[in-house]
Amino acid sequence: MNKKFLSGDEAVAQGAWEAGCHVAASYPGTPATEILEAVATYPEIYCEWSTNEKVAYEVALGASMAGARALYASKHVGLNVAADPFFSSAYIGSKGGLVVVTADDPSMHSSQNEQDNRYYGIAAKVPVLCPSDSQECKDFTRLAFEISERFNVPVIVRLTTRTSHANSVVECGDRVEVPVKGYEKNIAKNLILPMFARKLHASLEERMLALKEFSETTDINRVEKGEDGVGIIADGVAYTYAKEVYPSAWFLKLGMIHPLPEAKVREFASKVKKIYIVEENDPVIEQAVKAMGIGCIGKEKVPRVLELNPDRVRQALFDEKPVKIDTGDVPARPPALCPGCTHRPVFHILSRLKTVITGDIGCYTLGALPPLNAMDTCVDMGASITVAHGIRKALDKIEDAKQKDKKIVAVIGDSTFFHSGMTGLVNAVYNSSPITIVIMDNRITAMTGHQQHPGTGKTLMGKETTQIEAAEVARAFGVKHVWVVDPNNYKETKEALTEAVSLDEPAVVVASRACPLYDRSQWKKPYWVNPDECNGCKICVGLGCPAISFDAETKKAKVMPVLCTGCSVCAQVCPKGAIHASEND
Repeated sequence: MNKKFLSGDEAVAQGAWEAGCHVAASYPGTPATEILEAVATYPEIYCEWSTNEKVAYEVALGASMAGARALYASKHVGLNVAADPFFSSAYIGSKGGLVVVTADDPSMHSSQNEQDNRYYGIAAKVPVLCPSDSQECKDFTRLAFEISERFNVPVIVRLTTRTSHANSVVECGDRVEVPVKGYEKNIAKNLILPMFARKLHASLEERMLALKEFSETTDINRVEKGEDGVGIIADGVAYTYAKEVYPSAWFLKLGMIHPLPEAKVREFASKVKKIYIVEENDPVIEQAVKAMGIGCIGKEKVPRVLELNPDRVRQALFDEKPVKIDTGDVPARPPALCPGCTHRPVFHILSRLKTVITGDIGCYTLGALPPLNAMDTCVDMGASITVAHGIRKALDKIEDAKQKDKKIVAVIGDSTFFHSGMTGLVNAVYNSSPITIVIMDNRITAMTGHQQHPGTGKTLMGKETTQIEAAEVARAFGVKHVWVVDPNNYKETKEALTEAVSLDEPAVVVASRACPLYDRSQWKKPYWVNPDECNGCKICVGLGCPAISFDAETKKAKVMPVLCTGCSVCAQVCPKGAIHASEND
């Protein structure tokens, strides 16, 4: 047995490898992205970036149906996309072990909500394991495969941001070679018609009863004796915080929170005078314990918004007043599009076309912030096109000419377009929606760290594959007006967007240029501002490029060469021609 220093995500991959996993599928999303990136380092496991999370889940489920051990991983909102097959898979069960890793994001470090995916396990009637550190991430993933096959059910392993990204020493083992069982036709198990599903539901309830017995005896649910009468029930990283700040308390550490080991909870309650429930986000454990008639202190003291940390847990356990989370004290440090970002010129143009701009999930969401101010909405992956269509159809009902004549532009990234934008585009074409769709094609999934997707021509495993062009997809869907432009060519891009917006039918503009942080070969000599020619109009500053600043004393713009990628957009928008390429690197 050897030791490695692993993050929780990397430890999940190690656990999958040790468990003999054969197939793994995911769509990148923080804080889960690194799981599949780590899995890709193990040649024994076939792994892929799927088009979206629903596809990824169905790939894993199909592999399980064929008797292979399979792993699905995504961030918490990704399981929303995969919810349809996920719920059905609980009825179907798992011929080969099927492990569902969901990485929740308390504090929304890179997410649009703080949903607690432990509820998914309760709603779908599948077991939920909650590791506290990297060692448990590895061990619980390995155990999850065993539970899945033993009880014929998918198993959730729920991480949170800290367990995903914190590193610690992990004792690693060898791979267990588990043969793929093979596929056998069994429509009564794998084909969810009502006549079969009714029996499968009854079977699932029986499996849950067996899992409840397992939950009472497994050593991942354990009582740790304390020195006083205070008892703490905790799971996941919340356990490590509570243990740090109150080491003398009794602990019921729950590694498996669903099904809840009720007998163990009652026995624990009988040994202590007061019980605290410490858990991140929602009162999942607390509600279950209170439903048993056991008094406890939970979210009236422990905050349910943002992530926990030792200080917040210490205050919850030892201060009389509830923890108050104040999000307004931190100085504003708004993120910005990177220097040379290919999205910047598109937003700069759109902000001047006076359109309603519906946005999507990606780097380009930052286009909503000053100084670009070029996005009105952001809901979920793919919603830009469908929300734009809905706004357009609503405004058609208004008599006010100013409202009726508003132009609607949907902005969506290339990876997001393949993920869930294509169906929205089909819907817009089918329903004759006069909206403009701008596909921000930077040739990679940039926001999550440059992962491949169907438009890049490479797979997660590094193999060359068919490169799917978004423009060709749009034409195949029936879009008559399609432009492909280089966003760093400001004039060309402006002309295409202006014409597209003027049309009374669906139009697509593909702004195609590789992310400069992904492809540095396109970097050119940095630009500089001639102070004798600059009149201080600040038009270049309005691009919001971190490489450009304005000197309050000289009233002139200036470019920081160490940040400049040489994209030339600032020079193109300067009305005085005061910005020039450097003669030297």
